[in-house]
Amino acid sequence: MVLASGTPAELAVPEQSRRGVVLAPDIMGLRPLFDDLCARLAAEQGWAVCAPEPFPNHPGAPVEERLELVRTLRDDEQIGDLLAAAEVLRTEVGVERVAVLGFCLGGMYALKSADNAVFDRVVSFYGMIRVPEQFRGPGHREPLASLRSPDVRPVLALVGGRDHFTPAADVDDLEATGATVVRYPEAEHGFVHDPDRPAHRAEDAADAWRRVVAFLNA
Repeated sequence: MVLASGTPAELAVPEQSRRGVVLAPDIMGLRPLFDDLCARLAAEQGWAVCAPEPFPNHPGAPVEERLELVRTLRDDEQIGDLLAAAEVLRTEVGVERVAVLGFCLGGMYALKSADNAVFDRVVSFYGMIRVPEQFRGPGHREPLASLRSPDVRPVLALVGGRDHFTPAADVDDLEATGATVVRYPEAEHGFVHDPDRPAHRAEDAADAWRRVVAFLNA
């Protein structure tokens, strides 16, 4: 499907939707990995899932180009597409509760969305807690600004102890906002969502998903 902004998005809808989930992909965006994840979450959890493409103007761009493009991204556009996806879930699917869940870059945007009343819960898989130096640009707001807002929603963050994108001091600051933080001491970046990555840790990934399901189904 295509959002009102023109951004492509994957939509997976079960026969009976228990809740809505806006899924923010990692830096490589929509691809079969995320198509399958959306379908699996719909089938196994009864969640209606909508996942926007984070780089709609650069389809097929390699990771090196995307890493350079992150500094040009704008929060109003990225979060705007997450909100547009939530609107699809509410108006076209008919769900009442919508959470936002993201991985890596998408996890950072999930944290940046944590003070938005459209979402009832926020899940971040190894999302950056502070915008890394190489990604900083005029369109970026710090995730901690949203997390420290009086309007912040309940947040669950799952982080690896060996992930250089989420250093221990940043994780401490995240936890200090009141977020529920689960640390996996031996895990590196991206240890959950892609079984083909060398960093994947099957037992930690299974534990993380159990926690996420309990958090979103509460």
